[in-house]
Amino acid sequence: MAGEANIHATCVAIGSQGVLLLGASGAGKSDLALRLIDEGAQLVADDRTLLFVKKGALHAKAPASIKNLLEIRAVGIVALPARAWVKLALAVQLGREGPRLPPPRFFSPPRGMTMTTKLPQITLNAHFASTPAKIRAALRAFSQGTLRDNFNLK
Repeated sequence: MAGEANIHATCVAIGSQGVLLLGASGAGKSDLALRLIDEGAQLVADDRTLLFVKKGALHAKAPASIKNLLEIRAVGIVALPARAWVKLALAVQLGREGPRLPPPRFFSPPRGMTMTTKLPQITLNAHFASTPAKIRAALRAFSQGTLRDNFNLK
């Protein structure tokens, strides 16, 4: 497909919403994906993800060579059922978490990809036990418009 970009990322689908997990090698992308899958998410792509724009929104799928495969450290590369593609709803940069109440951030697509829909991006530590719950909460908050940027405690 023309207009695809192959990036270093893992992707899962939670319901109909795609979550792009970004980070350096060893940041915990595959491990976090495994925890999300164990809680009901579906694998889309592990370690390498093809991004493409459809109807102004960013989508993801696996390269053919690694489709349906997930690396599980200390186990090996395991074949799993996977979704063919998903529309992305959230990007998660893995690393050191930022401020408690971060300003809004959005994913910057690779050069040459033009999106009309913004993709929210958050930064989380993949190794925290609460990270899968934070991802699910962020998906709900962004999709339902319930994220508040301040607290008005009158």
